[in-house]
Amino acid sequence: MASALYGPEGFFVRPGAAPAAHFRTSALASPLFAGAIATLLCRLDAALDRPDPLDLVDVGAGRGELLQGVLAALPAQVARRVAPVGVEMAPRPADLPPAIAWAASPPGGVNGLLIATEWLDNVPVDIVEVDPSGRPRYLLDTLATSGEPLDPADAAWLERWWPLDDAPPGARAEIGGPRDAAWASAVAGVERGLALAVDYGHVRAGRPLFGTLTGFREGREVEPVPDGSCDLTVAVALDSLEHHMVLDQRTALRLLGVDGGRPPLALASSDPVAYVRALARAGAAAELTDPAGLGGHSWVLRWV
Repeated sequence: MASALYGPEGFFVRPGAAPAAHFRTSALASPLFAGAIATLLCRLDAALDRPDPLDLVDVGAGRGELLQGVLAALPAQVARRVAPVGVEMAPRPADLPPAIAWAASPPGGVNGLLIATEWLDNVPVDIVEVDPSGRPRYLLDTLATSGEPLDPADAAWLERWWPLDDAPPGARAEIGGPRDAAWASAVAGVERGLALAVDYGHVRAGRPLFGTLTGFREGREVEPVPDGSCDLTVAVALDSLEHHMVLDQRTALRLLGVDGGRPPLALASSDPVAYVRALARAGAAAELTDPAGLGGHSWVLRWV
């Protein structure tokens, strides 16, 4: 998975392989998401007594789309203090505004907001499958089991977060230890402020019996072949991440002013143009808050 995503010919590092061409995320679905993050950043700015600079770090920044959207949505008096940083293993995009810094790993000393939107589902993990004798074994890229016993650290993670004691042969689990470590490392860089991970996933009471490994290419779900030709994604064990609170995206966005409710019909008569605009906004908000889609994603919050 690491090689297929981030190796020399990996999906996320190949020239011209913009993730936006292959799958739809909240950050790419509508400017309303960036606007909500801008609202969150303004509230955080006030809570931190308006620091200068106010850090904004986007981990798994793609091509910088979310950062540019947030900066555009901020009030001028806040935007002029913001120090934006995109964190991505791909090279800096040629058309990225010079005000946005670019890094291969999350920085330290963050005083503000660190956000990771659908980053953790692409942090590589090992997958295990229960063999006919009832023991979990590592799954190879051929989708056969290796027969090798689990490392003690992986076995301990499974025992705590995804026990397979009564699972039938063929059941799978995805070992989230690397995600926990990556998230903890990013959080450790926040000196004062908030770390926010937005992703799809599950908790111990509802782990999927056969795992979640899948692939995406050009907007379609495809066979997860680990050759760099497609995105490989695995849902996140949300409860194992260091956190203070977990909210569903529908709730979080409504708290930040994004609501998919239809505008009043009376507006169609009094101001048709405003009604059409409000209707378009409601449609975009509905996509972001749909519990069967993007609205079912989770917001994992850890404040410092």
